[in-house]
Amino acid sequence: MVAHVFRFDTSRLHAAFAPRKPRHPLARVAVGLLGLGVLALLVVFSVFVGIGMLAIGLAYRLTRGRTPAIDRRSPMPARVVDGEYRVVGKTVLPSA
Repeated sequence: MVAHVFRFDTSRLHAAFAPRKPRHPLARVAVGLLGLGVLALLVVFSVFVGIGMLAIGLAYRLTRGRTPAIDRRSPMPARVVDGEYRVVGKTVLPSA
């Protein structure tokens, strides 16, 4: 009886995704310039994203309006919770 065994050869897969420098000097320069171009594009894109985030935050702060000022002469401002407090001492655990 003949058995067919399937074995996946990973050497070809590794060779397909292995980064290699090109041998031709002009090709090396071209790949280097392409990498620098991609890097510059990402930096410019991130600067514009940062400027957009700052602009949106500034517009949000300008449009939401100001909160009313607290009148310092009134005895109790609106956002203060009045209460009575006392300091509780440490509890003593019974020794076993």
